[in-house]
Amino acid sequence: MGPHPAVAAIRLAVRRVLHDILNDHPTPDTGSHERPAPPLVLVACSGGADSMALASALAFEAPRLGIRAGGVTVDHGLQPGSDLRAEEVVLRLRELGLDPVEAAAVTVGREGGPEAAARDARYAALDAAAARHGAAAILLGHTRDDQAETVLLGLARGSGIRSLSGMAAVSGADGRYRRPFLQLDRQTARKACMVQSLPVWDDPHNADPAYTRSRLRHEGLPALEKALGKGVVEALARTAQLSRDDADALDAWAGQAEASVRDAAGLLECAKLYALPPAVRRRILRRAAIEAGAPAGSLFARHIEEVDRLITGWRGQGVINLPGKVVAQRQGGRLVIRQG
Repeated sequence: MGPHPAVAAIRLAVRRVLHDILNDHPTPDTGSHERPAPPLVLVACSGGADSMALASALAFEAPRLGIRAGGVTVDHGLQPGSDLRAEEVVLRLRELGLDPVEAAAVTVGREGGPEAAARDARYAALDAAAARHGAAAILLGHTRDDQAETVLLGLARGSGIRSLSGMAAVSGADGRYRRPFLQLDRQTARKACMVQSLPVWDDPHNADPAYTRSRLRHEGLPALEKALGKGVVEALARTAQLSRDDADALDAWAGQAEASVRDAAGLLECAKLYALPPAVRRRILRRAAIEAGAPAGSLFARHIEEVDRLITGWRGQGVINLPGKVVAQRQGGRLVIRQG
């Protein structure tokens, strides 16, 4: 008798991703008699159902593929006893057979709001852990439900098609971050934990209406399903993939077009930018702003639209102020984007 269907589903999802990691990081041939160390894959685990299901599947599948498996839990320090919670998660990961395992304590700032600041601190800690251990990849437990929430948040921000594309299955430097569960729902992960008797921790922040994502999860999505019927989550996840395909194609087009709209000194020429399709032009403007020092997470569609008007609606406007103390202005038919 095989494993429960929920367990089989999460193991299959992880197995596929591990095969991809092996293809992307083949074991080097050292030319010596010593066998090279197999690649290390870490799981980011909060102790919740999604990441515990992911950790258990990694612990099961990795040895069968000759992969080392470890884990990291991040202590954000935002709740009393969070350090003790992190220690419990470390213990559970070790009981699954993962090694190395560690807890990383971080200090969460305030820039961009509490959720964005916590996310930035978390990824910085995960990047540091990957570098410290020489990990080939880090697995994240985001599910199809998380993807649907991300798409709706992007829609509410009005940040364009890239924002609607949600989370990528592969992201980060050199494809470091992998999300095996984007095609699985949250209930499958919770069921897998239940049938394996894996203890899980439900973060009270996930039910706190002070957080935007929490309100969306407990009020927004249920209201949408009540009004539109079941299948909203699946439809939103499908929208994310379609939007990502379109956004990737437009990004590639913008990358190819950028050189053709710069003069010999590397400045952007307004007339040549004007001739491009708006979607391509705005991507070039966004990239130029980020290269000048504007934080990508704080650069919204309204900022780029203001800069775009220097090209499409030129009426002698003054300097446009962008996040990160970056300014944009039109000078002699050229668009100058620089630190102010």
